Amino acid sequence: MVTTIDDLLARSRAGVHRPGAEEAFRAQRDGALLVDIRPAAQRAAEGEIPGALIIERNVLEWRLDPTGGHRIPEATGHDLEVILVCSEGYASSLAAASLRDLGLHRATDLDGGFVGWAAAGLPTRQGG
Repeated sequence: MVTTIDDLLARSRAGVHRPGAEEAFRAQRDGALLVDIRPAAQRAAEGEIPGALIIERNVLEWRLDPTGGHRIPEATGHDLEVILVCSEGYASSLAAASLRDLGLHRATDLDGGFVGWAAAGLPTRQGG
């Protein structure tokens, strides 16, 4: 059977709480790892979230797998609260599902992405 992107997206979001901008802002303040997976050109055009860790999508699993040899220091264990951010909240849903497959059971993504964050009037800065 052929799977469509809509099917894949629905499966990646099934049963997963996706915080909105305000909730993600509070979670970041309380220690959640907010990870921006957008490419550099998109961050430069749209802006960035202060304090978000930048890990582009193509290396995400390698950097956040707590058992991997290419992990970052923040990848402290499978219980890590991770909220992924893309532009509008689609690619980040797929990426969060991939992290959950690696055992990061608290991985989710920002509903509405960076666009929703900015529209909520939350802090942003010029992208670099």
